[in-house]
Amino acid sequence: MSAVFEKNRRADVRNIAIIAHVDHGKTTLVDAMLRQTGGFNVKPDAAQECVLDSNPQERERGITILAKCTSVHYNDVRLNIVDTPGHADFGSEVERILKMVDGVLLLVDALDGPMPQTRFVLRKSLELGLHPIVVINKVDRPFADPHKALDATFNLFINLGATDPQLDFPIIYASGKDGWASLDAKHPTSDLKPLFDTILHNVPAPLYHEGKPFQMITTIIDHNNYVGRIAIGRIANGDIALGQPIALVKPDGKIHSGKVIKLFDFYGLTRREIDKATAGDIVGIAGIEEAQVGDTVTCAENPEALPPLDIDEPTISIEFLVNNSPFCGQEGEFLTSRHLRERLEQELKTNVGLRIEELDGTQGVFKVSGRGELHLSVLIETMRREGFELSVSRPEVIYKEEDGQTLEPAEYLVVDVEKDYQGAIIESLGSRGAELKNMAVEGDTLIRLEYIITARRLIGFKSDLLTKTKGTGLMHHSFHGYIPQSGNASHRASGVLVAKERGSVTAYALNTLQDRAQMFVAPGAEVYEGMIVGMNSRDNDMVVNPCKKKALTNMRAAGSDDTIQLAPPKIFTLEQAIEFIEEDELVEVTPKSIRLRKKELMYTVRRRSEKDA
Repeated sequence: MSAVFEKNRRADVRNIAIIAHVDHGKTTLVDAMLRQTGGFNVKPDAAQECVLDSNPQERERGITILAKCTSVHYNDVRLNIVDTPGHADFGSEVERILKMVDGVLLLVDALDGPMPQTRFVLRKSLELGLHPIVVINKVDRPFADPHKALDATFNLFINLGATDPQLDFPIIYASGKDGWASLDAKHPTSDLKPLFDTILHNVPAPLYHEGKPFQMITTIIDHNNYVGRIAIGRIANGDIALGQPIALVKPDGKIHSGKVIKLFDFYGLTRREIDKATAGDIVGIAGIEEAQVGDTVTCAENPEALPPLDIDEPTISIEFLVNNSPFCGQEGEFLTSRHLRERLEQELKTNVGLRIEELDGTQGVFKVSGRGELHLSVLIETMRREGFELSVSRPEVIYKEEDGQTLEPAEYLVVDVEKDYQGAIIESLGSRGAELKNMAVEGDTLIRLEYIITARRLIGFKSDLLTKTKGTGLMHHSFHGYIPQSGNASHRASGVLVAKERGSVTAYALNTLQDRAQMFVAPGAEVYEGMIVGMNSRDNDMVVNPCKKKALTNMRAAGSDDTIQLAPPKIFTLEQAIEFIEEDELVEVTPKSIRLRKKELMYTVRRRSEKDA
């Protein structure tokens, strides 16, 4: 006869996640919560905004990439808070975090209202049965309209199929930057006390089964050079102590044994070593090197697995290749396929949304799959900063078969443009096969367009949008689902200029070329045969010589070279370069440079291949 365990709740703990769209103020609000509860103490000369954004790329991009745990104490209750990414490309982080909390704070910008990633993270929360607390943030922004944002949020709840209890959500108005929260948008307070009180009143205490042995599902993987792999998660049942024997149960039933060599919890900005923890606590356990996200850490005497985590599969893949350009080895330290393989295997230990496959029959080519272009470009940028040199291909979508039908990933796209440019954008998206779902007027000058578009045809649209709106257009997109495959991928409208030979670029040559093209290089830059140096005004590729020098003759006008006026070259960011290239091109990534090139550098070989095709 199986034992019957009584359910209990632990009243001195609350576990809550903060979810929102990119740049709606999650991390800033957490900073204010830390400051007002004494969890944030740094020297004045080290003070900084968004203290949880510890990754350098998070600071530069202004987004949260990695989920982070922290905690504060309020009225003798420990609030475990998890700051989650707002971008759908890091959705694998969000999905896991929501499994270990009992409530969520949904932040919505008082001016922008709900955005695509708001829809993405809210849908995940509602599907798990969580009851969000809606925080209308940034109510101090000029032209903010909290009530309009609230109405739009309520409509979003309805559209996502929220239940009646979920629709009866608490509402808080706040300014994370100024550190206050209120139940009334017109009456600011001096602190965040209304927010803390609302959390204590509405977020249920963690539930556990009295008498059940220790169980914890691994939600986040961290790594430490001294103690090895650290499994982070919320204890579902039982107690854990330092030195205790434990078992790791894989989803396929395999069991690995181990011992707790280090036990951590999270307080303020630090990870503390502790001796024991109990059900409801969010902890990190070191002692089992085989731990992966979704594995259950349990007691050694009676290992019993918890239901595994369900994580969405990758939708985009990019090939990582060894850099074989003539400039290989000039700037980087790690160049070989062995270096690439070891670095990618290291990334797999902590980056759960990633899949890596070494292609057969090729030397040093790895197919890396992730949740989107941003997800993969963050990895590439991290590697180049570590001293790696590599080449990457154009992104390709990942298809899947279902009931004999080929499906491809689609995105829910929201575009905000000025009315003067709406015709050009509608035409551009129409040519990409996008399906218009909604059009709304935002203020006096803006139009909001909502589309369903395949991920394949969305590649390259960002550059097109910025060009056609003169840099004023805004776009956001999130994963919508899989739809039947249709049509071919969109291609770049213009061809490129390809360098004929190796050498230094001259102003004389650029002055001749810029009349028919937009250049990507400046005078004095070093180029090699097969390197892309500009974008042609027509749709065909053209081989040019940007290193051509002016012939020296006796018939020269004095000072004629001083009158050359060159347009500034277009400088690509990593994301722009990846979006720009076609299937026969690569992006060469080094610690100091981003270059565009043809896969086959020699013109004669490319020409022969075209004839054979």
